[in-house]
Parts: sequence; C-alpha cells; structure tokens
Amino acid sequence: MSKKFDVCAIGNALVDYEIEVEDQFFKDNDVEKGLMTLVDEERQGVLLKEVAGKVKKRQGGGSAANTIFGLAEFGGKGFYTCKVADDEDGQLYVNDLSEAGIETNLDTENLFKGTTGKCLVMITPDAERTMNTYLGITSDFSKEQLDEQAIKDSNFLFMEGFLVSSPSGLEAMREAKRVAKENGVKVSLTFSDPSMVKYFNDQMKEIVGDGVDLLFCNIEEAELFAGVQGMDAAKSALEKVANEFVITKGKDGALVYDGSKYHEITPFPTDAVDATGAGDMFAGAYLYAINNGKTHAEAGRLASAASSKVVSKYGPRLNKDHLNEILSSL
Repeated sequence: MSKKFDVCAIGNALVDYEIEVEDQFFKDNDVEKGLMTLVDEERQGVLLKEVAGKVKKRQGGGSAANTIFGLAEFGGKGFYTCKVADDEDGQLYVNDLSEAGIETNLDTENLFKGTTGKCLVMITPDAERTMNTYLGITSDFSKEQLDEQAIKDSNFLFMEGFLVSSPSGLEAMREAKRVAKENGVKVSLTFSDPSMVKYFNDQMKEIVGDGVDLLFCNIEEAELFAGVQGMDAAKSALEKVANEFVITKGKDGALVYDGSKYHEITPFPTDAVDATGAGDMFAGAYLYAINNGKTHAEAGRLASAASSKVVSKYGPRLNKDHLNEILSSL
C-alpha cells in the first residue's frame, strides 16, 4: 500500500531575500563570505538598509523547504512542518507552499505571534552565495509543531541539519526520528552547511545516533563530521552511520553510495550564476527519483541535472521549462 506522502520534511521556515552584491560589500560590512551566519534582528536590519533597493526576489525558503519544493516540482508528494509568524512574510510563506501543492502544519488563520525568519542570500559575481540568517520565530520550532500522522504517512522523514543549532529544534529532530523509526519510515538527513557540523558537532552526532537511512552532505561537511581528511576516509566514516548516502562535489558531480556499491555521478555542464539551493535541489530530485522507482544511479543523474540547472539561474526554484530541459537531457 502506497503512502500518502513521499517525504515529510521538518526545518526552519525562512523567507529568502535574494540580493546581488560585490565582494567589497563583505569587507565593508564585516560579513564572512561563503558561509551561513546566524545574526540577530538588529544586525540583519542594518544589512537590509545597506542593500535597500537591491533585493531581486523574496520567496519562501530554508534548506528542507527548498528540498521539498524541489520534490514537488518533479511531481512528488510532500509535507512540510515548520513555524512562521502572522506577518507579511509568514503569509507569503504559506501561500508559496499552497501554490506548490505541498501540505503543511501551517494554517493561515492560526499563525504564531512574532516575526517570521529571514535569510539574506547575498550572491557575488562568482555565483557563490553567502547567507546571514535571523531565525525569528523558527528559533522556537519544537516538537509541538510536529504532525505525527504526516510522518507515519510518509516513505521518508527528511530533517535539515540547521535545526541542531537550537535546543528545541534538536528536541523536535529527536522526536521526529523516534516516530519515524517506530513506524517503519526511513530517516533521511542533510548536514545543511559546514558551520553546523563544525560548531554543533556533538548535537549532529547525537541526531545521527545509531544511524540514518539516507544522508546528504558535501565533502567538507563529511570531513568535519567524522574528524577525517580525504574522500576515502570520509566514505569509510559515513558507511558506519548511514545505510545510504550522497556526497555532493559541486562542479565535479557527486558520489552516491547505495548500501553496497558506489556510483560516480558526472556533472552536467553549466554556467553558474547562483549556487543558492543547489544541494537542497539535489536532495529533492534524488528523493523524488528513489520514491518513484528509479535506481540510485538514475536518481543521482536526475539530481545532478536538476542542481546544475538551479545554479544556472537566480533562486532555488525550477519552472516547467527547466524541468522539460532536464528530462530531455536525460
């Protein structure tokens, strides 16, 4: 009997403000390039004033959200659990989920008091993205927001690593994993960002715990998590904690481990303009494919094509034309 959802995801709900900047902007404003940095509301307000009039786009985002949007764009069935406030950004977020056909725990008539989280996605001419994030109300995301039935009704639970930075988020991850394992739902996890593995290594290892079914990471995150150097050492370490995993390698493609053998996924040539959401889209397309009868190698190919297409444009979303190009390229 098929489940209602391919994936039930939990993560931080953030409205992405996409902004083009030059490298000098980071020097002038003391921003560390290439990383996701958590900031308070006042600091983010200062940066927003500095980029006034330069915001290219505003849309619902967050690591796990981008993955579930990617899944939905390919036709997958997703549920997203998160927390937004009853403000303009919160209403925008709920509408984005609804328009994408993604079911959620949110109700526009019953949102929370506070401020919806925002992520300033600053994109430089080299296509690298730097994020400064004020979590807002999602910093209090907790197990109270979980929909146990949605988890039980899914083939996979998908959790974003960013949640380990908050005690209540970590508790929500623990509880979601418990519900999934007790009900035969596969547990998948993304490390999300090197900073999460570097600064919250103990918390990440606690969530990995006795293992996950499917892990997404890049090579830097894998090395930081395991305290090793090099691809071979990283592979050996991940085999001990994940039944299956994917190590993304940016412009060099990806490595997929299906539980018994490795598949080298070649990259698709692209002219990169914005790396925002590339790893998230890879996970979304991959989860769609393995939920719909594709082999691990086929899933990797689809995911590689999808992430290559995402970096060739601004923002983490694909439209129907992009999807048709991807499918025809395969």
